[in-house]
Formats: sequence, structure tokens, C-alpha cells
Amino acid sequence: MAHLCGLCLALRSDHGQFARIVTNYDGLIVSVLTEAQAERTTGRWRTAGPCPLRAMRTAPVARGEGARLAAAVSLVLASAKVRDHVADRDGLLKRRPVAAAARRVAAGWDRAGARTGAQLGFDTAVLVDAVDRQTGIERLAGLGTPLLTVTEPTETATAAAFAHTAVLAGKPQNVEPLAEAGRLFGRLAHLLDAVEDQEADAVSGAWNPLTATGTSRAEARRLCDDALSGVRLALRDVEFTDDKLGHVLLVHELRRSVDRAFATETCSHQADAHRAGGHGVTGAFGPPPGNPYAPNAPGSPFGPPSPPPEPPRDRRGLIAGCLVWAGLACTCQMCCGTFEDPWSRQRREGLCSQCDCCDACDCCSNCADCCSNCDCCDCDCGCDC
Repeated sequence: MAHLCGLCLALRSDHGQFARIVTNYDGLIVSVLTEAQAERTTGRWRTAGPCPLRAMRTAPVARGEGARLAAAVSLVLASAKVRDHVADRDGLLKRRPVAAAARRVAAGWDRAGARTGAQLGFDTAVLVDAVDRQTGIERLAGLGTPLLTVTEPTETATAAAFAHTAVLAGKPQNVEPLAEAGRLFGRLAHLLDAVEDQEADAVSGAWNPLTATGTSRAEARRLCDDALSGVRLALRDVEFTDDKLGHVLLVHELRRSVDRAFATETCSHQADAHRAGGHGVTGAFGPPPGNPYAPNAPGSPFGPPSPPPEPPRDRRGLIAGCLVWAGLACTCQMCCGTFEDPWSRQRREGLCSQCDCCDACDCCSNCADCCSNCDCCDCDCGCDC
């Protein structure tokens, strides 16, 4: 969240309030990687003011060149996506006045991203060129076209962005392995997007890489699994100052993204060991037994954990509470997350948490048990994902 908010605020500071709409989760990886390699110094974090998306709370956020690079990349890629939608005449963009306005916005984002990129020593032309080539490749692709030919422009763009984080952090030895990790990350992003959208694209008649090239989902899964292994191997060659968050995002979360897209369950470490000839338990057989010494495990000698009492806090007045309530309602936090009660400030669960359709879901506990008992690798990241 600190990197996501840092990206959002970097967009606002450098490019104005409207640019904040291009904030995205993939872009924050650039900020995470930059900080993970950089030496620990003061000033790399700051406290941001209250925001409706944080239930009007302050929060520490990332700042600096990593967040600005993430902002530049996000702007250029968002500009390309807008132009793509205009070319496809999607939705309201079928109307000429709307399409003309969208083109002007996209052109402004292109210039803004290039300006920030130049200040950081990053040439965004490689991103623009990749997007332009993507359009041409899609026009020519057909049955029998290798799927990796279609994903190449995305791979090239993400490789350039990942590699430049090493330049910003002053770690030139990391450029090559990070470029490789970025290339495979781009491949995964492209493939997962194709897998998740294939049915909807078939209904709407939109172009889809898997359908256009005649690639089966089994082959797409094989390519995703190979890319996951490649990302892990590439990251082992990177010299990090602190790789905990990067490891969680680029190993564990990437694996979870693949599993969600293909409706499967595996452990990120065990799946790699299984493919390498190890005996790790995959998701098809379920996770290994839980740790009996975990604080919240059944029969644990430590008993269930006791939540710390919340310190008393001053109640908000009627008007202030109503304003906070409006902000929470407009940003969906009252539905999809935990939030402070607008008046009493007590922690509340969103309405989605009261849904009884997922009472049987034990994926979080399974993941924790799986990682805590995983002995198929030498992971020492210390994460408790």
C-alpha cells in the first residue's frame, strides 16, 4: 500500500490530479524493485495526509525515483491502452467527439511520461515502440503463429522498466537479471490477461491471443509455469538490500495469479521443486498438515491468540462523520474492506465479509501452513504469506 500510494502521489505531483486515474498494481512493482536494491537512507518514506481511499487516515508512503519511474511507465502504457481502445471503437469511443478527446488525453500522457522518464534517464520510446509493434503483430497473427511472438512487445517493455530500476539504485550488476525477470513478468501479464478474457472476448468478438493463434490453455499454462520458474531463477542473481516484499510479490503472488487464472492451487516453492524432480506436494493433493505449534493451531500449547484491545479514540462529530461516511461509501470501502466507523472510529468489516458464500474458504490458512512447512527449497525470505 505504501508503494501504491507513492505511485498515486507521484502521478499527482508530477502530472496533476487527473493523472492519478492510471494508478495500477503492476506499476508499483517498479517502485518496489527500486527500493529493494537501494541503500537504506532517510527520506525514502514520508507521511501522506488523509485520503478517502484510506478511510481518511494518514499513512507512510514511498517516495523518490522509484515512484516517479513507476508513474512515467504507467502513464505511457495507459496512453497506449487508450489509443488501442480508440482504434477498436470500444463503448463510448465509437463517438467521434469522445474519441478525439481521448486521443488528446493520451497524447498528453505520452509527453508527460517521456518528460519524467528523461529526467530519470529512462527513454520511454522503447515502451511506445513496443506498443506500436504490438498492434502490427496482432494484425498479422493467425493460426499457427507462436504465442511468444505475440507477447514479445510486452516482454520488451517490462524488461526495460525492470532493468532501469537497477540504474536508479546504483546497482549496474543487476541490470541483466532484472531485465530477464521483467521480460518473463511481461510474458505472464500478457498470458494471464488472455486467459482471463478469452471467454468474454469470444462473446464480444474481440481479438484474443489464445484464440487467434489456436493455442490451448494447457500450452498457455506450460508457458506460465516456465515463466514463473524463470522469474525465480533470475531474482536469485539480483543483489538486493532487502528482497522480502519483492519476493512475496514476484514469487508468491505471481504463482497465486496463475492459479487464479487457471483455477488451480499450488505452492510457489513446491511447484517449482516438483517440476525440477523434487517431491513437493502440489495443490492437487492439498497442503501438508498445519504446524501444531502455531499460535492459532488446534491443540496448540500456546492457545488461540488474543487480539490487543483497541485504544480509546475520540468520536467524530455529526458533520465530520457524515463526510467520512460519504467518502467510504463512494470508494467502496464499506463493501469490500475493513474501515473505521465514521463516528465511533471502531474497526468494522465490510459488507462482503458477511457473505456466507465463502465460509468454506480456507485458502489463507492453507497458504500459511504450506509456506511454514515447505522444505522443498531454501527460501529464507522470512515472509508469512
